[in-house]
Amino acid sequence: MLDSIAALGRFGHFVGKVAWRFVLPPWAVGEMAHQIVQITVRCIVPVVATVAPLGMVMSLQGLKIFDAFGAQRLLSSLVSVAVFRELSPVMASALVAAQGGSSFAAELGAMRIKEELDATDVMAIDPLRVHVVPRVLAAVIATPMLNLIGSLGGILGGWFVATAVKGERSGIFWANLWKLTGPLDLVGGVVKTLLFGLVIGLIATYRGYYATGGAAGVGKAVNDTVVYAITSFIVLNYFLTSALFALK
Repeated sequence: MLDSIAALGRFGHFVGKVAWRFVLPPWAVGEMAHQIVQITVRCIVPVVATVAPLGMVMSLQGLKIFDAFGAQRLLSSLVSVAVFRELSPVMASALVAAQGGSSFAAELGAMRIKEELDATDVMAIDPLRVHVVPRVLAAVIATPMLNLIGSLGGILGGWFVATAVKGERSGIFWANLWKLTGPLDLVGGVVKTLLFGLVIGLIATYRGYYATGGAAGVGKAVNDTVVYAITSFIVLNYFLTSALFALK
């Protein structure tokens, strides 16, 4: 228990140091842009390939329920609620953790093992500012963008099944898309993924920055990043969803 408390304290100290560098210039804008592109390229196909089939499944299952009540016109609202609030934010963030977060941990871990971070510090260059902060900000920015792309894929997947497979009218699907959803649902998904991206970025960089034990230590840092990040933002998702429902 004492070790866990100490580890939490070390992580809090790391977060404080990173937050301080968020607000003080200079910022490594070029490195941040590079990391955003890297995350987006790595994750965009998996996000769409994951969320779109989930939207198709929601449409398929939803029609079975709505057919019993003659309420097929509400199908698009069901799909949009599920995709905007939960499916896309959670799945997009999970894939960012698996792809982007793991690569952050691996890169920083390798730099730590090879003593590149120490060499950077010796040259009077702040390694947190040039290596950690750009990666954290990249995760914060890229995760909401991927969520919006995933949301579009999920809605289109639901529309395809409803119209092309089940023969529902396309006009009715789009006309009722916002019947049970509103701007808060879309904005809520973006807010969620901003915070999820922050959690992923901080955990990934922390695990990589303090990796020890050679190649095995880097592998452990990567594995811990994925497990801890996904577990953390799924727990956080409950409280954020509760807050969003309270606002409606």
